[in-house]
This record gives sequence, C-alpha cells and structure tokens, in this order.
Amino acid sequence: MTRHAATNGHVQHGKQQARNEAARPTLITGGAGFVGTNLADRLLAAGQSVMLYDNLARPGVERNVRYLRDRYGERAQFIHADVRDQDALQHAVRAARQVFHFAAQVAVTTSMVDPMNDFAINVMGTLNVLEALRAAPTPPPLVFTSTNKVYGSLPDVELHVNGLRYEPVDAYLRQHGIGEARPLDFHSPYGCSKGAADQYVLDYARTYGLPTAVFRMSCIYGPHQYGNEDQGWVAHCLISAIEEQPITIFGDGKQVRDVLFVKDLIDAMLLAQEHMATIKGRAFNIGGSPANTISLLELMDMIEELHGTPPQTHFDDWRNGDQRFYVSDTSAFSAITGWQPRTDVRTGVRALYDWLVASRAHETAVGEVLR
Repeated sequence: MTRHAATNGHVQHGKQQARNEAARPTLITGGAGFVGTNLADRLLAAGQSVMLYDNLARPGVERNVRYLRDRYGERAQFIHADVRDQDALQHAVRAARQVFHFAAQVAVTTSMVDPMNDFAINVMGTLNVLEALRAAPTPPPLVFTSTNKVYGSLPDVELHVNGLRYEPVDAYLRQHGIGEARPLDFHSPYGCSKGAADQYVLDYARTYGLPTAVFRMSCIYGPHQYGNEDQGWVAHCLISAIEEQPITIFGDGKQVRDVLFVKDLIDAMLLAQEHMATIKGRAFNIGGSPANTISLLELMDMIEELHGTPPQTHFDDWRNGDQRFYVSDTSAFSAITGWQPRTDVRTGVRALYDWLVASRAHETAVGEVLR
C-alpha cells in the first residue's frame, strides 16, 4: 500500500467514525417533561435521534411523548424507566453521544412532605447517571439542570418596593443580577437535594475528568409546560386564568424572577454541549437576565390584557425559603458562548398563552371526534 493510499484510508476511517458518532442518539432523562420535550423537538427537527428516558410520574407528560412519537416516529425512542434504575441507565448512556439530565423531583412543597423520596430521585438518581457515564468506554458529555434555590432565600440582599415589585437597593445587583460567586446556601429538602446533585456533577468533572456542566436555572416557561402551583408558575397562572380557576399568590405578589423562554434555554443548552471542552466542571446561572424580569402582580396584569378579564386571585402566607428577588447574572456563560436571551417577557408570555388556548381547542376537537 502506498503512503498516499494509507493516509487516504485513515481519513476515510475517521470520517466513518464521525458519521457513526453523529448517528448515535441524544439521551434526555426526564425527556417527556417540558424542557425535555422542547429539546427533543429541536434535535429531532434537525434530523437527529433522541432517547426520551422518563417514568411518566408527572401528570400530562404522556401527551408530550405522544406528540414527539406522532411527529418523528422511531427517531423519538421512548424508554419508560426511572433514574433509580441503574441497569436501564447504564444501557441508555452507553448508546448515547450526549446526555441532558433533567429527571428530578421538582417541587419544594413535595420535598417537605417526603424528603426521602426527594433525596432518592435528585441525589441518588443523579449519582446513578454520573456512575453510568463513568462506566462508559467513552463518557458522553452531560448538561445537568440545577436551580437558583442553591443560593437560598438571599436574606442579606436589601430590597425596596418599586411599584408592583421588589428590587435590590444595590445598583450593581439591579443592573447585573446574582452571579455564580454567590455563596451556596441550601434551603428546604429540595434545595439540599438539587444542591448536592449540582456539586456531585461538578466534582465528577474534577475528580474523574468527566465532561459535565451545570445550569443553575431561574424560571423557564413556554409550550408543552403543564405547570402547577408548585412548579412552572407562569404556565400555572395562565392555565388557571384560561380555565377560570382561582390563583393563590403566596406572599404579597411583588417577588421578582427573571423568566426565560424555553426556546432560548434550548439555544443555551446546545451551545453548552458545543463548548463543553471549555465549560466542563463549571456551573452557570441561566435565566432571562435583568432584561427579562417580572413580578407575580405584573404577570396578573399581563394575563388580564391577554385574557380580557382579571384572574381570580387570593393571597396566602410566604412559603419556606421563597426568594423575594432572584435575577440571574448570565454574563459568564454569555462571555464564553455568545448566548443571549432573545425572547422578551411580553412576547414569550403571549406565545405560551396562545399555545395553551390552541392545545385545549385541539384536545376538545379530538375528544369530540372520538365520541
């Protein structure tokens, strides 16, 4: 064999390896959930294959699996399994080219009722994912979704009232938000379990060299979100208004969050995988940033504009560990990847409202046909 032929053969082999790698599916734990469905939809629409790994514990998410399977067929693989099932996880991870770990117990209130179950899912489930990566011949890169709750209730952040919202007295915090240098301060069993998982993901990058990164997320909203009183509050409030159900506001309604439309979150997640060699072992605060903030009372006014009538509301006591103000400083992730949120609050909330109305009309029409 000539030197040219040998070189050419090596190049062809390398190209075939790259094609084989690209053909392997992306694994999404919690893939039937809100964020998982939106990520899967993006990847599948681009011609890729996805493994949706989910135990379907959250009511309504089976509709997301049906939507993806109807739209993309066999490329949307569904694995009905739990992250506490080590064997199922190891099998799925070995087949994956990249992993997004979203499966979790997601509510503070539920964690307070059953902290052992919260720990088993959020800590042991995440450790199972990490061990499956560590056991793989070539560990796939992992993006893990943590939470702003790892910073606690932020009691030292001095606030004042500005109209219908709280805002920091400190001008820097008003302009930039909370950065990753903020000390961790876990509150509630949920905060402890997600915080512990967050730290395990970072340490497995440090100790074992795994390609892992963490998103400490603020409030995400958008299509395919079946929000409830405990989690997914933007969708929950819109659903309640559409169905003419009362909304309970815990506290005074002036608490502020930065909200991020799910399409912008998916952009960030794909960039995280693309830049994994640079960001591995790091945690990033991800949210709408100071440009996309809203208080609960301001959301009520926005819903009235969209729906035509004011939502029914009543007030209850503050909940354990609630943050009166949390806004993400996303500048660290933006500096590396160039990412910026592109969907403003008003546009995003209207898009979610329209999707919720349309999806209800579709379900009603399908029900009438079946009858």
